[in-house]
Amino acid sequence: MTGKSIDQLNVGDKAFFEKTVSESDVYLFAGITGDLNPAHVNEVEASGSIFQGRVAHGMLVASFLSTVVGMYLPGPGTILVRQELKFLGPVRFGDTVRAEVEIREIISRKELVILRAVVINQDGKKVIQGKVVVKPPRN
Repeated sequence: MTGKSIDQLNVGDKAFFEKTVSESDVYLFAGITGDLNPAHVNEVEASGSIFQGRVAHGMLVASFLSTVVGMYLPGPGTILVRQELKFLGPVRFGDTVRAEVEIREIISRKELVILRAVVINQDGKKVIQGKVVVKPPRN
């Protein structure tokens, strides 16, 4: 299974991945990364925070953008080169998020693709926005 090569891509191409974030997703991510910040794993402490309850790790939610570029656009074989993100709001347990990318620029001579990236929650609110630079697979 191989993704699209640079000559198969066009400015404006889009793809997305949707996921409902569960408590177990957050705990597994915390265990894998070692990020046991109470904002993610301790309801009592998190209830006194700015978020007034536990929230998913920002990087867990941002990783769904990696899913989009690695599995859908350009797809398998894609190498992530750079990612610039702004975290705009929390994602709570049970929220459904949609990670979307859209090709904004193709730099053929460098074999790079620049994508607009956004993650939106079930209420249509942006929780992450930014850009992703990738090197698509060679076919």
